[in-house]
Amino acid sequence: MDKFIINGGRRLHGTVNISGAKNAAVAIIPAAILADGPCTLYNVPEINDVSIDLRILTEMGADVKILNKNTIRVDAAHIRDMVVPYEMARSMRASYYFLSTMLNRFNRARVSMPGGCDLGDRPIDQHLKCFKALGADYNIEHGIVDIKADKLVGTQIYFDRVTVGATINAILAACKAEGLTILENAAKEPHIVDLANFLNSMGADIMGAGTDVIKIRGVNKLHGTEYTIIPDQIEAGTYMIAAAATKGDVIINNIIPKHLEPITSKLRKIGVVIEEHDEYLRVIGQERYEKTTVKTMPHPGFPTDMQPQLTALLTMAKGTSIVTESMFDNRFRYVDELRRMGADISVDGKVAIIEGVEHLTGAPSRPRTLERAPRL
Repeated sequence: MDKFIINGGRRLHGTVNISGAKNAAVAIIPAAILADGPCTLYNVPEINDVSIDLRILTEMGADVKILNKNTIRVDAAHIRDMVVPYEMARSMRASYYFLSTMLNRFNRARVSMPGGCDLGDRPIDQHLKCFKALGADYNIEHGIVDIKADKLVGTQIYFDRVTVGATINAILAACKAEGLTILENAAKEPHIVDLANFLNSMGADIMGAGTDVIKIRGVNKLHGTEYTIIPDQIEAGTYMIAAAATKGDVIINNIIPKHLEPITSKLRKIGVVIEEHDEYLRVIGQERYEKTTVKTMPHPGFPTDMQPQLTALLTMAKGTSIVTESMFDNRFRYVDELRRMGADISVDGKVAIIEGVEHLTGAPSRPRTLERAPRL
């Protein structure tokens, strides 16, 4: 059985380099299917989801070359299979991005309902709504989404709720659709901007990414490109909180400070010292932190993927902190393990009330789910 043995009580110090953004990479790699020529991607993270993406492309006939540990070259010219292998699709949620790229390439796609996540109910109704609005028909049978269209035609789409995945799939589907597509109430996360920038470097015409209204004018062809994926804000934020929790002193390289603003502002509010520079941060932990209230929200709000890390830090803050999870149902499943270490946390639905304690103690732990962790 895989396990970590952690001897605590040590301050973290030194320098760490942040890898490429997972959420950008798992959208950009399937987007290479849309190019007429090869795409070379830099700053690709070494994570399981990327490996699955590359295996899917290879199984479908693409020429995938790993040039070094963070650089890949994808030439999708010889892809002939429009079916994503079942077991691979089931192992990660982002496999649904192949629906839009294969639909755009072949007018049809068959992909298993996505898996790879333990955060409660995450339906794909908004994705299907976008495909239908653009002119596609779909059928779900035996857990397989089968989608087809004679052609895709631009339209106006309003998302019933802010959704990152559906926004990305809509962009991927619309970038070669006939005419203008307008997405309203779109998600604004940095990796959506990164995908739009990648597609624009291939010849797409996408405006407004990073705002709640995105306009995509379809083009006939997209060409190959070279592109560097943005740094991962969640990995950077995790190291920031690790430095703060251990009262350490850590320099975090290869970051975009603006992407970290929701995290940085909350940490500064509780008393963490953060020195901000163009492409790196220095995080200096303190002996004690102040209570706070935080609610996870879509970007530019506090990210849900950082909620467990911040909650752990707040277990040692003075006073009563309140953390509200507005995005997913099962984000507090880890709390029982923190209680075993001496934390004083009560959970009522999507709200955690944290009474600060002087310190935590080591304890055996077997978390039911790994929320999200940086590559070590």
